Amino acid sequence: MTIGILKEPAGENRVSALPDICGNFVKLNVQVCVEDGAGENAFATNDDYLKSGATVGTRSEVISKSDILLSIQMPAEELKGKIILGVYQPLFNYQQVLNWATQNNTVFSIDTIPRTTRAQAMDVLSSQANIAGYKAVLLASSEYARYFPMFMTAAGSIAPARMLILGAGVAGLQAIATAKRLGAVVEVFDTRPAVKEEVQSLGAKFVEVEGAADASAAGGYAVEQSEEYKQKQQQRIAESVAKADIVITTAQIPGRKAPILLTDEMVKSMRNGSIIIDLASATGGNTNFTKNNESVMVGGVRIIGNSNLASKMPSDASKMYGKNILNFLKLIIDKDGNVNLNFEDDLVKETCIAHGGKVTNERVAALITT
Repeated sequence: MTIGILKEPAGENRVSALPDICGNFVKLNVQVCVEDGAGENAFATNDDYLKSGATVGTRSEVISKSDILLSIQMPAEELKGKIILGVYQPLFNYQQVLNWATQNNTVFSIDTIPRTTRAQAMDVLSSQANIAGYKAVLLASSEYARYFPMFMTAAGSIAPARMLILGAGVAGLQAIATAKRLGAVVEVFDTRPAVKEEVQSLGAKFVEVEGAADASAAGGYAVEQSEEYKQKQQQRIAESVAKADIVITTAQIPGRKAPILLTDEMVKSMRNGSIIIDLASATGGNTNFTKNNESVMVGGVRIIGNSNLASKMPSDASKMYGKNILNFLKLIIDKDGNVNLNFEDDLVKETCIAHGGKVTNERVAALITT
């Protein structure tokens, strides 16, 4: 059996597996074929892949030879009878999922893996969000026209930057830690009261709003809130936004447009020179002004929309992503290097979105039939 690693489209600097991980693939008794130049943006050369035991070929050669294809972003080609693994956001790209299913492909969208303790070693959303949270703060610091830490100088005192982070998931928690290391004063809002202790342990202030819907059964994801709660939420957030120099937003709901957390009035209440980093831009953004992969000015406030900041750190992002994929592949490849799809395993079942000529994920299938 052969695993193929495809080169990502322009704008995506990561690769599904670096040479070190390919060496581990080889230990699974499989062959590995890498598209020419697949790792160059992550600083991995063809020679590095050859030394790991892989072969290098053209894109068409890799596709034709491989039983399993690894591609973070959706491949543009028509594929038939392949096993495909990547991060495909199937609740938004359900038409492509249907196309793949009708072409008898088995598709695993690793971003749908259950967020359980057992799945942590395969959780690509968490590993990549960790990088995004770190990079978001560094991006904000480079765009912000003032210092982050407090300074006492002969020329006068500099007050520390005030940062508001909306969402205390993996990205938000890493953003807190990074911002505190740079000396900022940090406030954090999240609909889940359970994260308060984590936020405070990192040295940030938790902004509380009573009446949030219970998210304990949502598998670690955000849930839709009541209108009454949203009104309370907006009022409390507005108070913090007006004092903030930098706002980092991370709120997304699987399969839905990102919620608007910063109203137009909130954005306009911020002082000139303030920065908003919107990590939910790919699903509409947490402001009405956000544009994905763009930086826009609203008055004197800069809003930077980027949901793929992990791609800005391609070496470490690819390293962690590849390790996640390796751990998942161990569930579907037996000791002899053959595919063994055990759909009794909840991780395999929940991550598979197409198999046997049909869409197997219930939520995706429901979108197709409506």
